[in-house]
Amino acid sequence: MDPEEPPAAAEAPRQLSLLSGFPPRPPRPDAKGVGAALPAEHDPVARVLLDTHVPHLDRPFDYAVPAELAATAVPGVRVKVGFGGQVLTGFVLERAADSEVMTRLQPLRRVLSPLPVLAPEIARLAEDVAARSAGTVADVVRVAVPPRVARVEKEVEREVEQRLAEGPDRSTGLSPQAPGPSHDAAWADYAGGPAVLAELGAGGAPRAVVEVLPSHPAHDWTDVLAAAVGAAWRAGRGAVAVVPDQKALARLERAVAAEIGAEHLVRLHAEDGPTPRYRAFLAAATGQVRVVLGTRSAAYAPVDDLGLVCCWDDGDENLVEQRAPYQHARDVLLLRAERTGCAALFAGHAVSPEALRLVVSGWARRVAPPRNVLRTHMPRIVSTADSYHAARDPLASRARLPETAFRAAREALARGPVLVQVARAGYAPHLACERCREPARCAHCEGPLGVVSRRGVPRCGWCGRSAHGWACAACGSPRMRLVTVGALRTAEELGRAFPQVPVVASSGETVRATVPGTPALVVATPGAEPVAEGGYAAALLLDGNLMLMRPALRAAEQTLRRWFNAAALVRRARDGGVVVVTAEHESAVGALVRWDPAGHAERELAERQALGLPPAVRSAALTGPAAAVAAFLAALELPPGVRVIGPTPLEDHEPGPAGEPAPHRVLLFFGYGTAAEVTRRLRAARAEASALRKHAPVHVRCDVTDLL
Repeated sequence: MDPEEPPAAAEAPRQLSLLSGFPPRPPRPDAKGVGAALPAEHDPVARVLLDTHVPHLDRPFDYAVPAELAATAVPGVRVKVGFGGQVLTGFVLERAADSEVMTRLQPLRRVLSPLPVLAPEIARLAEDVAARSAGTVADVVRVAVPPRVARVEKEVEREVEQRLAEGPDRSTGLSPQAPGPSHDAAWADYAGGPAVLAELGAGGAPRAVVEVLPSHPAHDWTDVLAAAVGAAWRAGRGAVAVVPDQKALARLERAVAAEIGAEHLVRLHAEDGPTPRYRAFLAAATGQVRVVLGTRSAAYAPVDDLGLVCCWDDGDENLVEQRAPYQHARDVLLLRAERTGCAALFAGHAVSPEALRLVVSGWARRVAPPRNVLRTHMPRIVSTADSYHAARDPLASRARLPETAFRAAREALARGPVLVQVARAGYAPHLACERCREPARCAHCEGPLGVVSRRGVPRCGWCGRSAHGWACAACGSPRMRLVTVGALRTAEELGRAFPQVPVVASSGETVRATVPGTPALVVATPGAEPVAEGGYAAALLLDGNLMLMRPALRAAEQTLRRWFNAAALVRRARDGGVVVVTAEHESAVGALVRWDPAGHAERELAERQALGLPPAVRSAALTGPAAAVAAFLAALELPPGVRVIGPTPLEDHEPGPAGEPAPHRVLLFFGYGTAAEVTRRLRAARAEASALRKHAPVHVRCDVTDLL
C-alpha cells in the first residue's frame, strides 16, 4: 500500500433495474420463502454478503426483511438466506428503504443471532483488503470473524441483556485507571520515544517504525508495546496488537496485563480453541474490552474507538495469511490506520524494507536508540569469517562448528545457557548419494528423501513412502549421506562434544517458551528460540551460509532478521554476552556486527528500486494451466507500465493426478500509482471467468515476495 495514497474505494456493484426512469416498487417477499410474511415497516431491504468463495458472487444481494425479523436483522448479524436453491449463511451489511431489483425479493430465512459480529468498520476494511489483494470480501470476512459457537453467543446475549438492565452506571470494564506500574520508562532510551508516548496519551495518532533495543536488563520489546497500548487505553481509546506466533503472544499478554490489568484485554489466537477464541472475539465486539492482542487475524478485531494498531516483527512470514487472498497483517493494519486515522507502530529488532519505505515516504517516523545507548546494551558479536579469526582457524569456512564458536560456547557455559541456532528442524531433512553426491529422490514421485531420527528409514518428503531398497538413479549406489543436518542431529552431536552439559531442543512441533538460567545447550530453529532467564551467556548462529544461499529475493533480509532476534536474547557485552556468527556474507554479517538493521534495509530497498522489485513496486502471480493463464492474461487488458514475466512452467511443484496439465505462472510487476486499477481488473477477470467458465481456474495472489 502506498502510505501517501488513501485506500482505493471498494467497489459496491448493485443489482441494477432494467427499467430506467421508473420508481422502484416496494419489495415483496418471495412466495417460496416464508409465505405471505409482511415486510418490515422501516427499511424493509437487507443487503447481504454471502459466505461463499465464488468470485462472481462477490457483491451484496438484496433480501426482504420480514416484520418478525425487523428488530434483529441489524447490520452485522449472521443470517440464513436462500440462493440458487440452496440455503447459505451471510452477513447483513446494511438496511435500506428500497431496492433496485424489480423482481420479488426473497425474504431472510433466519437471524442466527442478534449479536452483530461484523462491525461496519470491519466490513469496510474487508472491502479494502479484498480490493488491494484482488480477492473476495467473503474470504477476508472468513478470516476476520471466527467460526460461530452458538452456546457462547447465548451466554454473551444474556450478559449484554443483564448489563443493559442494570443501567448505564454499571462498570463496563473500560475504566482508564491502570492498576499497576507503567512501562513508560521503556521508551526513555529511544530518540523521540517519549514524544510518541506523550502523543498517544493525549489521544493523538503518531505513526512510527521502532527499532527495539537488544539485551536491555530492565525491559524488552513487550514493555515497549505494553507502554504504548497502556497510553492509548488510559486516553480512553482502543488498541490492537499483532504478533507472529503464540510464544510472542504469551509474552506480550503478560506485559500488557501488568500495564492495564488482565480483565481489560482479550487475546485472539486460533490455537486457543473455537470456544475461548469466539468468547474473546465477542467480548471485543460487544464493547466489554478495548484492547485485543493476537496473531494475524487479530488485525480485524472489532474494537470500539480504535486509537492504536501495532505490530511486532512485521517481517515474519507467519504474518502472511495462509488462505486466499493471502494478505499480510501489516498491510491490513496500514489500511485500518488510513481508514480510521488511528496511531500505528511497527516495532522489531530488525527493520523490513516495507517498514523502511513507510519512513522514507514520510508516512511514519523513525524511533531508534542513539548509537551510544545501543552500544551499551548490545552483545559482543564475533564473525568467524573476518581476517583475524580466519587466520587463526583456516578451516573455519568448512567446519559447521568452527574452533572460535566451540571455544566461545565452552567459556560461556560456565556463566549460563548457550543458544545454538540451526537452519532446519528434524534430523536430516535431505540426503544424497554417497558416491556421486546427486540428491536422493523418491522412486515413486521424485520427491526429496530425508530421515527423522538416527536409525530412521529414509522417507519421501512429498508422498511419505519409505525408501526401502533405494538405489541412486545416476550411478546405482545404494548408500546415502547426510546433506543437511537438522536440530535433532545437531543436539546429538553437541551432546557428545559436551557430555556433562544438558542439551535442550526447541524446533518443529516441540517449541520451548522459556529455559532456566543454568548452564545448558539450547538448540533451536529460527523463531523457536526460548527465552532464557537472565539472558543467554552466548549464542552460536550456525548454518548462516545455508540460509543465505536460498534462491529467494528475501534470503539475506530474512536471515539477518533471524540473527537479530536470536542475538537480542543474549546478555549485553558488559555482562559477558557474546554472539558468534558463522557465515561469509559480507553485507548481512557486517550489519549484524554493527547492529545496523535500518542501514541494511535501506540498501535492500535501494537495490530493489533499481531492479523494479518489491517492495519498490507491487506484484501479482497468476498460476494455472498454460491455456487458462494465457486466456486470463488476454482478458485483463493491463494498463501501460505493467511488467509481465512468463508464463513459465513450475518445475518444483508436487505431481498431480495423471493427465492434469502442468501449472504455469505469470508474474506481474506494477507501480503503486496503478495498483488500484490493476487489482480491480484482476478481480473483474476472476469474476468473469468464474461466471462464464471460459477456462480452468486461475489462482491469483498479490505481493508474492515469498515466490521470488
